[in-house]
Formats: sequence, C-alpha cells, structure tokens
Amino acid sequence: MNFIAWMIVACEVMFWVVIGLGLVTRYVLKMKRLGLFLLSLTIVIDLALLVITGIDLYNGATATVAHGIAAVYIGISIAFGKSMVQWTDERFQYYVLKQGDKPVERFGMEYARHYLKGWFRHVIAYGIGAGLLVGMIYWINEPSQTKAFNGILRGWSVVLGIDLSITISNFIWPRKPKGS
Repeated sequence: MNFIAWMIVACEVMFWVVIGLGLVTRYVLKMKRLGLFLLSLTIVIDLALLVITGIDLYNGATATVAHGIAAVYIGISIAFGKSMVQWTDERFQYYVLKQGDKPVERFGMEYARHYLKGWFRHVIAYGIGAGLLVGMIYWINEPSQTKAFNGILRGWSVVLGIDLSITISNFIWPRKPKGS
C-alpha cells in the first residue's frame, strides 16, 4: 500500500478517535468546550489529507485510486461530517451513557424524506469531491498522470445515480416497520 493509501487509513482512524475522545470528554468528563474542540478537529484532519495529497501529486506522483479516494473522503467528510457526529452523539448518549431519548427509527414517508436529505448531502459531497478531482486534473495538466481520477469520477457518478434510484424507490415503496 502506498503512502497516500496509508494516510487515508490514518485520517479515517484519527477521525473516529477524535470523535470518540470528543464525546468522552464532553459527556463523561463534563468538559463541553474541550469536547467541542476535539470534535472540530475532524476538519483539520480533512485539510491535512488534502495538503498531503496535493504535495504528493505536485512532486510528480502519478495519481492513483488512493489519491482520488482522498478527494472522495474529503467531500463525504465535509458534506456528512456534522450529521455523522450528530448520529454518533445521539447513540453515545443513549446506549453508552443511558441518557436522552432513544434514537429515532424512521418509516414510511418520514424515512423517504430523511433519505432524500441524505441524497442531497451526497450531491454536495460529490460536488466537493468531483471539484477537487477536476481541479487536480487541471492543476497537474498531464492526462497520463491523472487517468485514475477519470475512473473515480465515472464510478462515483454511477453510485450517485444508484443512490438516486434508491431515494426514489423509498417514495414508491415506503419502508415499513419490522414485522408489519
């Protein structure tokens, strides 16, 4: 595995470690400001990955799928970051601390609308990630060096289309509670 692939893995691990530390600091240690600070470090992790990827490519590395996944990761992290932290926060409070309300389980049109909001976040993630990929393609300006990015853009476009199909299907065949 190359350097960038390891950095993506390291950033993903750091992302969840920082969230875990932020939640523990915030709720167990009752240090709300420090917990919020730790949770906000997820943005710094994303920026570090972007800088490392850019430097590697600028220094002449041929773009690999790992470089492209860095852009995908950044787009997803920015678009879904707040909702992922909120999702984790709710479950940590309920399942670990035994506080708060049980996380909501959605069905029917409520689930379909919630999934639609997630699809719009996916579009935002795609816009950010694809924008980074296209920006790097033009910045490097050497098609042989950035061929992997075109494959990632095509693949992600297909995934976005499949996600749209699932979104539409949730309105046609609404999700039902288990056992109904």
